[in-house]
Amino acid sequence: MDIAKKEYSSKAEMYAAMALHIKESFQETTDICAALSNISAMLALYLEHVNWAGFYIMKNVPEHGKGQMLVLGPFQGKPAVALIEAGSGVCGTAVESRTQQRVDDVTRCCNHIACDVATASEIVTPIFVNGGVWGVIDIDSPLPSRFDEEDEDGMKLLAETLGELLGRPSTMDM
Repeated sequence: MDIAKKEYSSKAEMYAAMALHIKESFQETTDICAALSNISAMLALYLEHVNWAGFYIMKNVPEHGKGQMLVLGPFQGKPAVALIEAGSGVCGTAVESRTQQRVDDVTRCCNHIACDVATASEIVTPIFVNGGVWGVIDIDSPLPSRFDEEDEDGMKLLAETLGELLGRPSTMDM
């Protein structure tokens, strides 16, 4: 898959192009790890001033005795926390509240989990499959207040696109 970053007249146009690339990733392979790896690379390519872009996926983690937890998925950036409980950090809060989280200043977030000390702001968007939280898209930036309402709308579009594709029966292999 060859994805070249182009100039777009608006963030909405850029996010629409990214949604198309997500669909292309799923047409290329039924392997979820391969598709999400390419999508995380695309997020890092398209989104300026981002130092971490990737996924956490809800999975059963019986060895921790906590049932479902967010497990680190494909990403671009520095090494990250492997397991996050619902309600912990920005990602866990997005899962527990079932809502997108936008944090303009992570130093003011009492339960922020820092994977990269350079991170200043973050946006986390839940991915829903068949009504349940499948995982989240997590984007970090070294700039304070990097994300705005257009990014919120764009990330929701990407999460909805992923949710629809992941919800198709027998289309993805883990």
